[in-house]
Amino acid sequence: MTAPLPISDREAEKTKILNRLRRLEGQIRGIQKMVEEEKGCVEVMTLYASAKSALDATGDVILETYVEQCQARGDTPADLVKLLKLAR
Repeated sequence: MTAPLPISDREAEKTKILNRLRRLEGQIRGIQKMVEEEKGCVEVMTLYASAKSALDATGDVILETYVEQCQARGDTPADLVKLLKLAR
């Protein structure tokens, strides 16, 4: 079983995730603004594709972080399976 991350490492992971989420928030707001301003389809879809990719990558980081935390807490294999199913 993996040892729990030290508090400083957990805080670093938390900061990393929050920074990614803030960037995503900015991208989504950018898409909203582009739609409001009726920007070109290619421009809107380019930013959308970028945000979608960033969301998937952020989801991977969140999943990895939480799987490690669940293992460290001693959650059951069923809990880990549930977590993985939610991530699909």
